[in-house]
Amino acid sequence: MTNTPTAGAETAPDRPKALIPLDLARGFLIGSAELVPGVSGGTIALVTGVYDQLIDSASHVVSAAKTLVTGPHRVSGALAELRRTDWFLVIPVLLGMATAVFTIAGVMESFVSSNPELARGLFFGLVAASIAVPLRMLPARGPRQPILLGALAFLAAAALAFWMTSLAGGADVENPPLIAVFFVASIAICALVVPGVSGSFFLLAVGMYSTTLRAVDDRDFGYLGIFMLGAILGLAVFVNILKYFLHNHRWWTLLVMAGLMLGSLRALWPWQAEAEIGADGEAHGAGGLLAPADPVLGPLLLAALGAIVVVVLIIVEAKFAAEKAEADSASAGSS
Repeated sequence: MTNTPTAGAETAPDRPKALIPLDLARGFLIGSAELVPGVSGGTIALVTGVYDQLIDSASHVVSAAKTLVTGPHRVSGALAELRRTDWFLVIPVLLGMATAVFTIAGVMESFVSSNPELARGLFFGLVAASIAVPLRMLPARGPRQPILLGALAFLAAAALAFWMTSLAGGADVENPPLIAVFFVASIAICALVVPGVSGSFFLLAVGMYSTTLRAVDDRDFGYLGIFMLGAILGLAVFVNILKYFLHNHRWWTLLVMAGLMLGSLRALWPWQAEAEIGADGEAHGAGGLLAPADPVLGPLLLAALGAIVVVVLIIVEAKFAAEKAEADSASAGSS
């Protein structure tokens, strides 16, 4: 992956319109990933090569909204920020995500619930292979990036993600208070943009995964409206922080992302204990790691399939990046 930030551009770079169908597919994959506990949409954005551009564009939209409210030059300043947004990427990706969420939410919940070992096996392979993506994007290491501290940051992030994913298993909350929906959404959306941190897994941990997917499937627009408002708040607060670290501390940020992805594999280990109802009537013990047991072959084959899909995507993206670099070099040479 050879994405590079474009923070200083006055307008968004020209994006070929022929990429719109591909960006729709990218959005569909990102939206599908967010429906699966343990899989981050940010991971899919990294693998498909649009992560930096999406973060930069989201940051420009947030800055436009902030300028419109606080100034200076409210209208002209907001329009300037919006011109820096790569709308020919953002709109197809958002449409693809919305299509995934509103068409396969019920199917995905059923698949994950009815075939947990198979579902986790598939996405275990996908995420495991995806760890190579941020590592391949690491810039050249300088004197301020000692390799020992980098390894410690990677392992600390992995340990944090491993611990966080061990907290899931709470009982499903049927009718959560709307204020809780708002604040849970504001946190879950941050997980959407960080590879290795799953928004759906966070919802599972607080008992709102099935409730939220049912609201999508049932078109409960009251619930979804509150959820969207919380998500907008969380995104507005978090996206500029993430952009800052990607632009100014890229080496460290990508290492931490790779560590989070490694630790998140705990949530996707195919063989896990099911919840048991305790004396208090609540579900306990879900998510405990178990040794492989029937079914074994299916999860292993699907893990291999998930890894192969990612490797193919990496190869294709690398080929496109090389061709683009060659074309840019030829264009610069001719001018």
